[in-house]
Amino acid sequence: MSEQTQAQSQSQGPTARRVVVVGAGMAGVQTAVALREQGFTGTVTLIGAEPHQPYDRPPLSKAVLLGKAEGSAFDIDFEALDIDLRLGREALGVRPGDHELDTAEGPVPYDVLVVATGAEPIQLPGAEGVPGVHLLRTLDDADRLRPVLTRQHDIVVVGAGWIGAEFATAAREAGCAVTVVEAADRPLAGALPAEVAAPMAAWYADSGATLRTHARVERIEPGAVILDDGSRVPAGAVVVGIGARPATAWIAGSGIELGADREIVADDHLRTSLPDVYAVGDCASFPSGRYEDRLLVHHWDNALQGPRTVALNIVGEAPAAYDPVPYFWSEQFGRFVQYVGHHAPDDTLVWRGDPTGASWSVCWLRETRLVALLAVGRPRDLAQGRRLIEAGAPMDPELLADPSRPLKGAAT
Repeated sequence: MSEQTQAQSQSQGPTARRVVVVGAGMAGVQTAVALREQGFTGTVTLIGAEPHQPYDRPPLSKAVLLGKAEGSAFDIDFEALDIDLRLGREALGVRPGDHELDTAEGPVPYDVLVVATGAEPIQLPGAEGVPGVHLLRTLDDADRLRPVLTRQHDIVVVGAGWIGAEFATAAREAGCAVTVVEAADRPLAGALPAEVAAPMAAWYADSGATLRTHARVERIEPGAVILDDGSRVPAGAVVVGIGARPATAWIAGSGIELGADREIVADDHLRTSLPDVYAVGDCASFPSGRYEDRLLVHHWDNALQGPRTVALNIVGEAPAAYDPVPYFWSEQFGRFVQYVGHHAPDDTLVWRGDPTGASWSVCWLRETRLVALLAVGRPRDLAQGRRLIEAGAPMDPELLADPSRPLKGAAT
């Protein structure tokens, strides 16, 4: 982004009287709340496409799906915060010249617009609209899947990524027979190197699920998934978890710059290429000075942290840059998996513990600096690692590899 474009994208700061936030998920809700916490006294309008009261998504693949909770609505009094909440209102476009957001119910004027529309699941080609094929992204998706688990169908999960593993875990807990088919040679192929993902493959069998790798779906028929090798996998229901992409199709033609993954290209203050428009959460990438890379982070913690930066910049008391240490967690097959940081293919791997055991960690070093850590059942490693990454601390690889030593004891 050029200096001129960045200058144009400065918000009106303290002169802004109308902030419109489009997207009522975690990032949008937290932006609206953070504005009030930072003392913004103008109007705050929060627009959501779904009719439901804004809710948290992680419980959908766990408590809500298994019927242990009816929902996961945020415990926020929007009326008390004077946040104008407009639900069931789909955003259709942005007209920057008029400073208006177009919605299905008419235009909404803004002084500052915050785009927080998140990501949407990638559809399996040829499976859209096929009976018995499900996605898991929204509360309605979870409601449709809950009786599927109750009836203990044979379930085929397409994709062995984070969401596929979490759904397979819930389905096994519900007593379903589960087969997970993955086109790559291992689970989590897009997120972790082969040597780190390999021990995770055994978790499926340990839980009673079947994992089939090198298995690409050819088509879905009533009661079965047909793979490209001709094999037929029985399926009372199919759940697709092959990834997500930023939900940005609605801003096409607005002038907001998009990246190769259809994400909004934001600067280090989370400003877009349009004046007075910010982007936050799963729909936006941002430059990281810490990692010397542009990051697109589809995780809950990013949707929680980014809004604080946006609110500070809108209020305008002091420009705030956004350069977090990314973090996420996943509960799968009786294990609590946490990841912090950002690694590159040529970073050095250091193991802590036996990956066939119940608890272990993997560290990534760039030269001697800790840049990322994956912890399985080792929450203390995660907590200490996060602080060491933030500090840019150099590490002794030999000391780091000793799982009996506190991770912070390997700092030099």
